[in-house]
Amino acid sequence: MKLTTYSNYSMRVLMVAAARSPELTTVRDVSDAFRISEAHLVKCVHQLGAWGFLETVRGNRGGFRLARPAASIGVGEVIRRTEDGFALVECFDPATNRCPIIDRCKLKRTLHRATEAFLAVLDETTLADIASNGDDLLAILELRPPVSATCPAV
Repeated sequence: MKLTTYSNYSMRVLMVAAARSPELTTVRDVSDAFRISEAHLVKCVHQLGAWGFLETVRGNRGGFRLARPAASIGVGEVIRRTEDGFALVECFDPATNRCPIIDRCKLKRTLHRATEAFLAVLDETTLADIASNGDDLLAILELRPPVSATCPAV
């Protein structure tokens, strides 16, 4: 199984947003850090905002941030939305199936179980889980941490 670039980029955006929460992050920040196209990221950020994962702020000092706590964003939920589906083989989709052994094939059942297991692991994982090393991620990406993380509490 291979996820699309769109899913990959969307998860990167969310991980950076989680690591920098509650501060705003810009598309340019993520684009420069990962050396990927701003145009691709704009699409991801827009859609993640429409789905309620991100809050987007327009304007000169705009950007995006998580719209809800990272612990409430399931990785499985994001991946299901960013992928067109999980038809690993043609027989998963009745519209495209041309396999003559479909009624007796045990591979299809095995691949369905494997897909369900894959999604189950993603469903039990949150954005907070995968961004729990946010300071390390930001350091590797050479992105500044949130101001709240660099200023001592008063």
